[in-house]
Amino acid sequence: MALKDKLTEDLKIAMKARDQVRLDTLRALLTEMKNMSIAQKGEGGTGELTEADEIAVLSRARKQRDESIVAFRNGNRPDLAAIEEAQVAVLLEYLPKQLTADEVKAIIAGVIAEVGATTRKDMGKVMGKLMPHVKGKFPGDQVKPLVESLLPA
Repeated sequence: MALKDKLTEDLKIAMKARDQVRLDTLRALLTEMKNMSIAQKGEGGTGELTEADEIAVLSRARKQRDESIVAFRNGNRPDLAAIEEAQVAVLLEYLPKQLTADEVKAIIAGVIAEVGATTRKDMGKVMGKLMPHVKGKFPGDQVKPLVESLLPA
């Protein structure tokens, strides 16, 4: 079952259960997927989303909510931060299993050996090979510091 179909089914279940947080989260995801599909169609594409596109939508939604949580906490709005945290919990159900920093370091070490990187000048080669392995499974903004820590200056 495609992710979009699963989201639609879960949306119906959330409606029946009157689960407002899940309902709002799933509606937002489906809307974002539809917008991405329309944008692809306008660019000469088929309008069909690949699994990578769906994961990108989920990852973007999680990142937006994580940023909102920080902003709400800084603005002394714990009530709104709690809502965003509940939505993140819903999103995590649909995202691929998240990797730990240690798992990512192991993947980075393998990629470094594979491309033969010896200094930070080879960072582009490493990042190019690495990102498909961790995309959607680990926050992208945390990957570069890990790579830098494993590559000598």
